[in-house]
Parts: sequence; structure tokens; C-alpha cells
Amino acid sequence: MGIPVASPLSTKSEKAEPTLVRGLTLLDSVLLLASGIIGSSIFLTAKDIAGPLPQPVLFLGVWVLGGVISLFGCVAFAELGSMFPDSGGQYIYLREAYGDLPAFLYGWMLFSVANGGSIAALAVASAAYMGQVVPVISQEHIVVSALGITLTRAHVVGLLLIAVLTYVNVVGLRWGALMQNVSTWTKFAAMATFVVLGFAIGKGHWSNFSSHGASLTMGLSPGQFISAMGIGLIAVFWAYDGWVYITWVAGEVKEPRRNVPLAMVLGILVVGVIYMAMNLTYVYAMPLSEIAQHETIAHAAATVLFSPRAAIWLSATIAISCFSAAATCTLSGARVYLAMAQDGVFFKRMAVIHPKWRTPAFSLIGQGIWAAILTLSGRYDQLYTYVIFGMVLSYTLTVIALFILRWKRPDIPRPYRCAGYPWLPAIYVLVGTAWTLNTIITRPLEAFWGTTIVLIGVPGYLYWKRSSKKPLSVS
Repeated sequence: MGIPVASPLSTKSEKAEPTLVRGLTLLDSVLLLASGIIGSSIFLTAKDIAGPLPQPVLFLGVWVLGGVISLFGCVAFAELGSMFPDSGGQYIYLREAYGDLPAFLYGWMLFSVANGGSIAALAVASAAYMGQVVPVISQEHIVVSALGITLTRAHVVGLLLIAVLTYVNVVGLRWGALMQNVSTWTKFAAMATFVVLGFAIGKGHWSNFSSHGASLTMGLSPGQFISAMGIGLIAVFWAYDGWVYITWVAGEVKEPRRNVPLAMVLGILVVGVIYMAMNLTYVYAMPLSEIAQHETIAHAAATVLFSPRAAIWLSATIAISCFSAAATCTLSGARVYLAMAQDGVFFKRMAVIHPKWRTPAFSLIGQGIWAAILTLSGRYDQLYTYVIFGMVLSYTLTVIALFILRWKRPDIPRPYRCAGYPWLPAIYVLVGTAWTLNTIITRPLEAFWGTTIVLIGVPGYLYWKRSSKKPLSVS
């Protein structure tokens, strides 16, 4: 457990363990959530949506639909956040509803692949896009290639970014929050400039918003139309992923029973507005038939609206966006491992809160080391595709936990109660279940390896449970 330090309210003979500091304001929380969601996806996903949905109203409508469905999940998480305002968030909700093992497997999935892989991918992506502005760190330059590891200059810069992010968060919550806030505001300013100038002086066309007489269903059967919408939603849900981050740091949010639910709802609304503004700008720049041909839609749109030189400016924007998202992943993810370690189901050292800086220093360091290892392996992107369905499944199980805990723990105070209960969370459960089953059916290999990665953690759970001398709990 934590290193004992003297409490200002205790006598000399009394000792108290250091605790986390509730230093995140509502604004910090909203920025954390928005920053965690907005990484690189909004600059890349348009092609995957314009292909199956080549109608402007459908292309834009699926972004609204995805945001609304995400909001349905958010309001359910918001009630859980008001019930359990402690660091660990979703891990705690799953533990309270299903027991230690399911909660541990969720945390293990985060550490081993989902969050660790996200930090690695975002850090390297930030460095790679930075290389478009500063060619000396271009990803094309190979530093070393040995033992099956190809290390580029972008990887080296990515490792340095992981080290900086880890260090800043170790030395204090406010320093970590400040770095995240500054990078987030910078990202917002750059995206706002792109949108405003795009419509003000850009060489776009309003005719791109016309459907040119085509039917809304594009001549597809109801089943084919629903399938096309489902394909579009896959990319949209990926773009909206990350709204759970604020629950992980609930133990450091001021007035958490009020601010955590409020930040979740406000954050999703802010992200939704930003996403719609960016996609409207893309459509203004070029018709959907062209959008469907560009992998890096932001670069293509900037070239059409302004000039080829604008792509360099967009590269800097994406680099900042990826760095900001990596900062959020770093700050928030370590709090989940802290909660796991305090429950006796993870490395004991990660349960320690630093007596001077009041941060989960060893959890942050362990997370940083593992993210660096994943960076060196170069397999973080592939590993992440394996656990995407597991992440969506975890969200669905957590929303189901709302129903379970309404019945199982009616005595817990609920300052915020889920809006639209039971219908809105039920809709989210249906959509999440259908999406998970569709992934298992259409991508069985990824589902198999994702399940394998999660189950690899079971021996570790048994070991840590036995070591902590706590009774095993699997239900």
C-alpha cells in the first residue's frame, strides 16, 4: 500500500497514507474527455463512411446517430459515476456488478493492449505527423533494424513523448492536467481555424451537399440499407470512443458526484459539435465520391480548399491532436491499475501513491514502460484491432450493470439518475450487443485473438489473489 506520511491533522504518533488530490475542475474534466475522444480518427475515418453511405444526408446523419447512441451509453455511465466517485471508474462498476474476475479482465485488457497500445500508437502517430513539418524526424528514416524490430526516427521521438508524458504526470496532477489542457485548446483552435477559413475563403462548393435526386435508401433493400448504416457506424463509434476516460480519474475530480456525470454529457456534446463541423467542411471541400477515395481526408480537403502547402499545417494539427489524446490516455489509464493494485489483483507497487506528488507514480511508470515496449514491438495497431470488440463488449456489460445495481444496490446514493431509464440504456445494450456479435461473426480471427489476450490474464489474477491472501471471487 502507500508510503506512510504524517497527516496535518494527526498527532506525531499517528500516520496516514497519502491520498490522491481532488484537483480536476469541471472544465478540466470536459477537456479531458474531449481530448481523449478526439485523436486521429476524425482526420481519417470519412473514407470508411462515404463508401457505404454516398449520400450527404446519410454521411452526416450517421455521425449524429453515432453521437446520440454514445450519449445513451454516457447517461448510464453517468449514474454509475455518481454512485462510485472513485478512481478506477469502469473497473469499479464492473467489480460491483459482476465481481473481481470480470473487472480484472477488463483492467488487464486495458493495460496489456487497449490503453497501452493507444499510448504507443498515438505517440508514434504524433511523431510521424510531426515529421511532415520537421523532416529530420520523418518516419522513413531507419535508425536500427535488428531482432525483428525496425526502429525509425518517428519511433524514437514517440518513445521520448511517452517518457515526457509519464514524467509530467508523475510529478503532479496539475502539471499533467495543464499539459493536457494546453494541448487540447491548441487542437481546438487549429480545428476551428480550419473550419472557419474553409467556409470563409476556401474553394469549396455548396452543391456537394446535394443528393442530385438519388433516393435516401440508395435503391438498397431494407436489410442492405441497415447493413450499410452499420458499416458506417463502426467507424463513427471508433471516432467517439474514449468518453469513459473521465470515469477512470473520478477520484481526483472536484465534486465528483456532480462533475463526473456533467462532464460526460457536456463532453460528448462538445465532441459531437466539433465532429459535425469538421465533416461539413470535408463535404464542402469535395463530393462524397471523392471523399471515399482519400485515406487522409483532412489533407485532401485542405489541399482543395486552400493549397497543397496547407497539408503541412494540417500535419501539425494532427500531431498536436494525437499528442493531446496520448496525454489523456497517460493521465487516466494509470488510475485503473492503481485501483486494481489496491484490490490486490495487480502489481503491489502500483498501489503506492507518491507521498510528495500525490500521484499513482509507480502505476504511471509501469504503464509508460509497457507502452514503450509495445512501441518497440511495432505490433500495437494489430493488437488493438484484436480487442476492439472486447472494449465494446465491456461498455455493453457496464450499461447492463446499471440495471443489475439498481436491483442489487438500491441503497447507494444516486445524485444523478440515468435520463430515459430504462429505454435509453436498453437501446445502447441492444446496439452494443448486435455490434459485438457482428464483429465475432464477420471477424472471427480478431475475436479469437482478442479473447485469448484477455484470458491470458486469468493466471495472473489467480496469482495476485493468492498473494494478497484474499478469497477468490469470480462472480
